[in-house]
Amino acid sequence: MNYKINISTSAHPIMKIKQIARLTGHRASVYALVRGSASSQFLSGGGEGWVIRWDMRDMEQATVVAKVETNIFSLLHLPKRNLLLAGNMYGGLHWVDLNKKKDVRNIAYHKNGIFDIQYVNDDIYTAGGDGKLVKWSIEAMRPVETLELAAESLRSLTYNDARQEWVVGASDKAIYLLDNDLNIKKRIEGAHDNSVFTVRYSPKGDYLLSGGRDAHLKIWNTEADFRMESEQPAHWFTLNDIVYHPEGHIFATASRDKTIKIWDATTFKLLKVIDTARYGCHINSVNCLLWSTYNNYLISCSDDRTVMVWEIIL
Repeated sequence: MNYKINISTSAHPIMKIKQIARLTGHRASVYALVRGSASSQFLSGGGEGWVIRWDMRDMEQATVVAKVETNIFSLLHLPKRNLLLAGNMYGGLHWVDLNKKKDVRNIAYHKNGIFDIQYVNDDIYTAGGDGKLVKWSIEAMRPVETLELAAESLRSLTYNDARQEWVVGASDKAIYLLDNDLNIKKRIEGAHDNSVFTVRYSPKGDYLLSGGRDAHLKIWNTEADFRMESEQPAHWFTLNDIVYHPEGHIFATASRDKTIKIWDATTFKLLKVIDTARYGCHINSVNCLLWSTYNNYLISCSDDRTVMVWEIIL
């Protein structure tokens, strides 16, 4: 099975795209998005070091909940602990108490940035520009295990609970599969022609989706030893992020080509291109996406310093 797609074809007569809001609270590029404490809330992290909390019930509500000294590349929010973790461009991990709105600890353990942060089995995992995957204790707020996985940056992490499996996308063009003990199960060499910027499991875990600097979207069959099922030139420039709709029937990709694209999750066919000319999309690189359960709104952020909220009706 190998789906080939003409990326200039995006017509889908039923799908409706509406921009709900264009939010302008940041003063620099926006790189990270995470869910908030309520379903209507989300947090964004930017290049000025700010974390802003937004509420989609009232788009005028915006609160700076944290400030750090440099660019924020990644975020993790733990609502039950009211704790926020922010990874900065120099490899520092900030632990922010949202009750106090205070950075209670900053550990510069990585080098060259923290590009992803995940929470699994009550532990924190960070992917660094130094090629290290690090496991952290929440209680002690310190690293407890370090895996020197690659000679280049680790760009993206995803975990599948049913498979008890980590997948890591790296700048050495490889995709790494790890077990719960962080042992390497498989290395897909040359998975992309350049850095692998994003990896994402399908909701059922039967496919792994990946994208990278080569602008290609690749589909890997997890039930057939990660055989590549589909490869397509999804964007004109770097594919930065992949997110699934909460119902799992479609997914979206974000790119440095300033567009968001919507895809069928079964056939992997392109359905819509959200661009500047037709929909008022971002005017610079789209860096990160978040598909909220609140009205199933899609949220995007960009180098143009804005955050946008979209309604996608299929």
